[in-house]
Amino acid sequence: MGGQACVLYGAAEFSRDTDFAILASSANLSRLRAALADLKAEVIAVPPFELKYLRKGHAIHFRCHASEAVGMRVDVMTKMRGVDSFAKLWHRRVTLQAEDDTSYELLSLPDLVKAKKTQRDKDWPMIRRLVEADYFNHREQPNQKRLRFWFLELRTPELLIELAAAHPEVCRKLIKQRSLLKFAASATEIDLTEAFSKEERLEREADRKYWTPLKAEFEQLRRARLRER
Repeated sequence: MGGQACVLYGAAEFSRDTDFAILASSANLSRLRAALADLKAEVIAVPPFELKYLRKGHAIHFRCHASEAVGMRVDVMTKMRGVDSFAKLWHRRVTLQAEDDTSYELLSLPDLVKAKKTQRDKDWPMIRRLVEADYFNHREQPNQKRLRFWFLELRTPELLIELAAAHPEVCRKLIKQRSLLKFAASATEIDLTEAFSKEERLEREADRKYWTPLKAEFEQLRRARLRER
């Protein structure tokens, strides 16, 4: 669900960490603990690896010490702002098969884009690259599902204007869901760029509000650990 997924979708070349969206159940955590034990992974920082923290929306961070993965960081989450439940994510997942027959289960591209709408600076250029890559790969033969995704998520002014010119009826139908499409329909690139900035600011602020109570709990856990030491 993180940088590795972006690599597999063709929007990044490298990622040091591996991020997972997981089902938060006792049985699944037992299986995950066994896998992490094989990697000699230890929890770094806080919170501890417990269901209650995952279900609140915290990420649990690990560092691997097995020889084949030494230094690799693994982050797991089960709940993300603006993103559906794990069951729905799993239903919409994309499965990629590598040449060695290894299967990779990825968040669907629309779900990955939603998960990337955070307050972190690095995520917004990645969103743009993810949607651009999909657009360039499929714009010659688009389907309705992809058209809808592009209209709602493209962040490149010239491409969104191009799309609106090619599919004006679809654009008009989606203006109520994304008001900045009116600028794409009228080919006003300056207004469209400003609207992208406003849209990003609102998402960043929503993400800050979402994380405020989680960060407060994180600080309490961190101080408690320091006292124990």
